[in-house]
Amino acid sequence: MAILAVNLALAPNHENFLIHANVVIGYALVTTLALALAAMKRGPHWLAAALVTIDAILVVALFHEHLFTSASGLDHSLTAPSLAVGFVLLTHVALRLNPRLILLFATVVILGWLALLTVAVDAHIAKGAGSELDWKLFWVEAGLATTFGFAAFVCCLVTHDHNVLLRNAVATERSRANLSRFFSPNVLSQLQQTGESLELARRQVIVMFVDLRSFTRFGEVASPEEVAELLAEYRQLVTSAVFAHGGTVDKFIGDGVMAVFGQPWSGSDDVERALTCAMSLARSLEQWADDRQRNGKHALRAGIGLHAGTAVGGILRSGSHAEFTLFGDVVNVAERLERLCKEFDATLVTSDAVMARLPSARSLDGWHWKEDVALEGRAGRLRIAYRPRRHADEGEIPST
Repeated sequence: MAILAVNLALAPNHENFLIHANVVIGYALVTTLALALAAMKRGPHWLAAALVTIDAILVVALFHEHLFTSASGLDHSLTAPSLAVGFVLLTHVALRLNPRLILLFATVVILGWLALLTVAVDAHIAKGAGSELDWKLFWVEAGLATTFGFAAFVCCLVTHDHNVLLRNAVATERSRANLSRFFSPNVLSQLQQTGESLELARRQVIVMFVDLRSFTRFGEVASPEEVAELLAEYRQLVTSAVFAHGGTVDKFIGDGVMAVFGQPWSGSDDVERALTCAMSLARSLEQWADDRQRNGKHALRAGIGLHAGTAVGGILRSGSHAEFTLFGDVVNVAERLERLCKEFDATLVTSDAVMARLPSARSLDGWHWKEDVALEGRAGRLRIAYRPRRHADEGEIPST
């Protein structure tokens, strides 16, 4: 509106005042309508195209203001303010970040510009005023129109690149948000900085399964709000503990949580971090259950299973779905060890495969050992260590 007002003030003669005033008033009315519809969040889907077309028509009217005067002859020359309006409104359209609207605006302006000029020149020639000078003027204006078209083309390229960058940024943020469910902020930051691939690979890992006792029965009698509250608190506790010790949350399965240490890369302290996390989490979950019980809420006890071994992990792609996952016998064993928590009234059950990799853990008080333990659905027997519920708060793992 300010540019149009300046254009009106700089009108070269009084006869052009009327067309400038009409353009300013028309633009003001359309702008008011657009702002009102935007404030009410209403309007048809084609409204943007309609407003852009009106802007283009107003630009054409300014470019050919001489055609609307009573003066005789073809004394046509674009004034700097009029030409500036065309480029200003071009940038205005570009702010919509829609290349199609820019193309629409430029097409209407250029076609209207040249079409009206052709008609005017042709009419002047028909009067016998001389053709050579008038057609020379036409080609000068055609050059200006070409310049305007090139500016519109550049705006299209810039907005297209912007939209591509925006889509890529959104995709990256979605990927980051998705990965943030599995990795701690530090691990996620390292992955993004190093650009390491998460494709499937075989690694030595420690798998931890966490599960709530009697959750199914609780879900049958509790309200949806109570179930949601309990699960949210429980998952937050588990996730925080896993991330604090550099682990990865592989998946949530109802009230079960599967975490892994040594993925996406292995470290010399994976076993120590995994066992420290499991013991710390066992204490936290016991304290959480006690607090809920004191507050008159449903309190469910949790069990943790821990096993070390070889597994294949990474991004598993299947059609349009991609999932970060881990699979192998170590996963099955860890899940079955967690089930033994109920049998031994324990908060934590770990295989000797974990304890053998961290000899310092054997000296801690509170461990109970059991030989030749059979796991459901699996051949062979294991030596396990477990911590009964009443001893869940004893001992820390000495640093190795």
